Amino acid sequence: MNTSERAKLRSIAMKEKPITQIGKNGITETVLRQVDEQLAARELVKISVLRNADDDVRTVAEQLADALGAEVVQTLGFKITLYRYSDSKDVRHLL
Repeated sequence: MNTSERAKLRSIAMKEKPITQIGKNGITETVLRQVDEQLAARELVKISVLRNADDDVRTVAEQLADALGAEVVQTLGFKITLYRYSDSKDVRHLL
């Protein structure tokens, strides 16, 4: 992903609210399944890492990206934005 694509995705993500939260239990199978479904349906997902989470936000972002085949668009404060291209024809493609 180049810088102009990343900037476009960041601007789209600014208007969105986080739709998933990661807390004390960290990245569970349920969280992975939920984020995977969201990426398939939307391509761009914003996630909130709660303050009681054991791991650092950047660490959580990298673990999620690796597990789901996604790219980290940004980490800002306690928010993570992930992107993964969806092959579905029903999805509005962002890039």
